Amino acid sequence: QVQLVESGGGLVQPGGSLRLSCVASGLNFRRFVMKWYRQSPENEREFVAGVIPGGTTNYAGSVKGRFTISRDNAKNTVSLEMNSLKPEDTAAYYCRADDAFSREGYWGQGTQVTVSS
Repeated sequence: QVQLVESGGGLVQPGGSLRLSCVASGLNFRRFVMKWYRQSPENEREFVAGVIPGGTTNYAGSVKGRFTISRDNAKNTVSLEMNSLKPEDTAAYYCRADDAFSREGYWGQGTQVTVSS
């Protein structure tokens, strides 16, 4: 059974930082492209950042330069370091695993990030 378990969300002031983590189990982690998405009540779920098995990363324009995605293949973990947070970053953040060789994909349950003074 595949599980993606996110952690690290919380309340932070504007300009602050948070680090999200997602631990994957039940899959061959090295086959999967790992991504972070986010969704707020006002918006559809949107792509935030992704990292391929080899480590190459890409980002949404709204977070480029502020967020950093990384993966640890030995620990089946993907992380999202978020700096210079803005109120518009407030959302539920979801971990996503996409098999690089098939249509197989999985979502985590989400972790809430709230940026407010």
